[in-house]
Amino acid sequence: MNLRTLLAPPLPSHMETGSEEFARNRADMLEQLQVIEDLLDEAEKGGGPEAMERLRSRGKMPIRERIANVLDPDSPFLEISPLAGYDSGYAIGGGFMVGIGVIAGTECVILGNDPTVQAGAMTPYSVKKWMRALEIARDNRIPYVSFVESAGADLNIPTGGDGSNRKRAQVQHFAESGGFFYEMIELSKLGVPTVCVVFGSSTAGGAYQPGMSDYNIFIRERSKVFLGGPPLVKMATGEESDDESLGGAQLHAEHSGLADYLAEDEMDALRLCREVVSHLDWRKAGPEPSYQAEEPVHDAEDLLGFIDRDLRQPVDIRGVIARVADGSRFEEFKPLYGPTMVCGWATVHGYPVGILGNNGVIYPEEAEKAAHFIQLCNRQDTPLLFLQNITGFIVGSDFEKAGIIKKGSQLINAITNSTVPHITVIVGNSYGAGNYGMSGREYRNRFTFLWPTAKIAVMGPKQIAGVMSIVRQARAARKGEDFDEEADAEIVRQVEETQEKGSLALVASGAITDDSIIDPRDTRTVVGLCLSVVRARPVEGSQHYGVFRL
Repeated sequence: MNLRTLLAPPLPSHMETGSEEFARNRADMLEQLQVIEDLLDEAEKGGGPEAMERLRSRGKMPIRERIANVLDPDSPFLEISPLAGYDSGYAIGGGFMVGIGVIAGTECVILGNDPTVQAGAMTPYSVKKWMRALEIARDNRIPYVSFVESAGADLNIPTGGDGSNRKRAQVQHFAESGGFFYEMIELSKLGVPTVCVVFGSSTAGGAYQPGMSDYNIFIRERSKVFLGGPPLVKMATGEESDDESLGGAQLHAEHSGLADYLAEDEMDALRLCREVVSHLDWRKAGPEPSYQAEEPVHDAEDLLGFIDRDLRQPVDIRGVIARVADGSRFEEFKPLYGPTMVCGWATVHGYPVGILGNNGVIYPEEAEKAAHFIQLCNRQDTPLLFLQNITGFIVGSDFEKAGIIKKGSQLINAITNSTVPHITVIVGNSYGAGNYGMSGREYRNRFTFLWPTAKIAVMGPKQIAGVMSIVRQARAARKGEDFDEEADAEIVRQVEETQEKGSLALVASGAITDDSIIDPRDTRTVVGLCLSVVRARPVEGSQHYGVFRL
């Protein structure tokens, strides 16, 4: 293939790397990254040293080793939602691992239970991660590989004192879990291969994972698959049985036919998994990179000092673009019109991409410009990368007259009806409708990542607290009551503090509102991996738009 180079010139640095502010930002970012690194280390320990030792004593590998051994040597692995369950009472990671890696030259979604955490039981967090894995496989048309070893549903869901919360949680947990069966069958219907390796027990609903997979690999004397284990069978029918005679690997390989391949041990099972994926002869339907990949002119290390922890200082998003784009080349679209919305074309690891980034709030002109740019990218089948640092759409009487609602709706219309893949990276603020106007998670983008500095909320903490204070003052005036300024000031302080904590990246990522918090220095690598994955599927559907209120 004759690879081209984008003709646009490299961007200038847009950063004062020698300033005191830069040094302070860098120190703050490194501190936040260390907190995340410590949490990732905690997730890697699973259920703790004793649980890990017990697993190894049985000749078994932890889930991370299983995945490491099935991947192609020296190939990347992009873990999804590794901080799920943060500050929830559950283990970091939710006792479940999901990611995208390369098996036998093929990009696959890979997921599996961590048997050292509650015997691999399914928690509300592992349920959400499992659904996300299915979504990634479906939306990007890449093979789905599951490593199963689970005690079934977690029956010890934390609740309140009277037990009512437990009942509601169990009903919700059951209802959400049922969607797996539908999603797995739909994958097969869409022609997306599903491969299941059973490493241990897979009971009740878990038994349907291999039951609904295209390919099954069982391990002799290790895999146990049955709808009801020996105790339940005894209670229901009076029949005496043991794990092996009821649902062992050899029984399913020789009699039921549920097992397609019988492995001798875990490494043999992983070898067979690689063989199965290799014979799929899976090929991407989308185009390969069409441009020459070039390292950016500017150092990614500079991104550590790009933005302050409190997000109070304005920044030029071009500084991020210059450290993500190939050769730092960026062809800016309408640079003099709507300047707080930066739009333009670049390439990342050879893949063409349209980039939209925020340099301030969204005005009517910015909304119009972005909608126009999104339409152009859809016409030429160019994926979109959104770099969010947005406090929202502008408010005020002058801007209402200028049509901010109308123009903002045009932008959201363009986002909603866009058929090219969207990838979103939130580097700073992501407030209110600004999140929607820059392709937030609920706008069906393919991937969403956060920097440690990201904050996600309806509006900023000060704005929320201030609005609530104004409402309280108006209520007091309406009732003819005295307004206690001192008490209100304390309420404002508490609200600001609560809202600030609730908007932090760690809280959002722990609730699985995104795919991961990433080190800013890894932004180019992560975006490049995602551009490769989204190109496994061709663009489908109409490029027509709904009615634009002009």
